[in-house]
Amino acid sequence: MKRFEKKTPIDGSTLLAMDERISVGFGSAMLLRDGKPVWMQDHNDDYNDCLTAKQAETMAALYPEDDWRIHMIGPLSESYYQRQGKETWVL
Repeated sequence: MKRFEKKTPIDGSTLLAMDERISVGFGSAMLLRDGKPVWMQDHNDDYNDCLTAKQAETMAALYPEDDWRIHMIGPLSESYYQRQGKETWVL
């Protein structure tokens, strides 16, 4: 079983809601598995066509020993959510 470093959540942050879309209006968003993109938002994608956190969770649950992250880059902001258990994605 592979092990990965669980990052310490940012104080006061909340878990990513499972109905949240992996999307930014201007920038890029992606789902990573061990640092490699599994899914990337296309700039032509309609918001409703973007992956949800629940869909990412379904994929990640198949390989729970891997380091899964959601990376969102927008103007003047960048965030990573790391999967740390079933439906537990922390900022």
